[in-house]
Amino acid sequence: MSTTVDTHFDPGSEMHAPELYQPAQLASGVETLADIGPAEIAFYREHGYLVVRRAFTPAEVQSALEGLIALIMGARPDYTNLWFEAKAKDVLPTLNAEQRQDAIRKLAYFVEFDSRLKALSHHIQLWATVRRLLGDREPFMFQDMALIKPPRLGREKPWHQDHAYFEYELGTPVVGVWIALDEATVENGCMQILPGRHKEGPIIHFQRRDWQICDNQMTGARSVAVPLPPGGLLFFDGLLPHGTPHNSSPNRRRALQFHYAPADAVKAPPAERLKHFGSEGKNVTC
Repeated sequence: MSTTVDTHFDPGSEMHAPELYQPAQLASGVETLADIGPAEIAFYREHGYLVVRRAFTPAEVQSALEGLIALIMGARPDYTNLWFEAKAKDVLPTLNAEQRQDAIRKLAYFVEFDSRLKALSHHIQLWATVRRLLGDREPFMFQDMALIKPPRLGREKPWHQDHAYFEYELGTPVVGVWIALDEATVENGCMQILPGRHKEGPIIHFQRRDWQICDNQMTGARSVAVPLPPGGLLFFDGLLPHGTPHNSSPNRRRALQFHYAPADAVKAPPAERLKHFGSEGKNVTC
């Protein structure tokens, strides 16, 4: 095991209130990427999401997992974008592959370090679908992450809109792709969404447990949960409010997340983003 990886350590966060994640129903969708037609594209435009239950084969999922584990175990000492739980700092060199996976929370910007993960992010059918969802504009993948919730320990990602994190002009279409590598369930922290709310535009975000929508706007929200089998995916609009609760199960939940924008999209300065999503100067509290 490499012990030279420059890791980042997460300081931890408080537990969320249970009432923030009480889904009213489960999402449904199509079986494969080949099943996506004009009706499914129209559904995405209206509701802000689209589920594909079996987007990738078991072999493709296994290959992606092997690439992810290789990076976690230090196969590329020049790869440094890993975030570990704070309590792992002193024992990291002693952890085996299973233990080290349960100590990690996130990896980012890894596709150029592992060909297996890049192949999934640029999968020909995935890429073609993203192009359609972007209004037939050529995609550019600008973010790649792996999101891991260890058994019983995997923490919440509070309710937010992804566009609030990105330096793209408001109105730029952004497509998120969330891919389950393990079975994602309500109990282990699958995605929860608020369909149709992407059409309401930016929501003010606050720095609380994370850069997030205020809890008092989300308490009691009638969310839709998106459980997925391994290889299933969720396409979602960059303005769709979503979050994932704490993993309360004994099962690990590993997922990949990619974000795509049009290749000709224009970047904006941080002040422009904060004008729409930040609380500064808006006389608002959370």
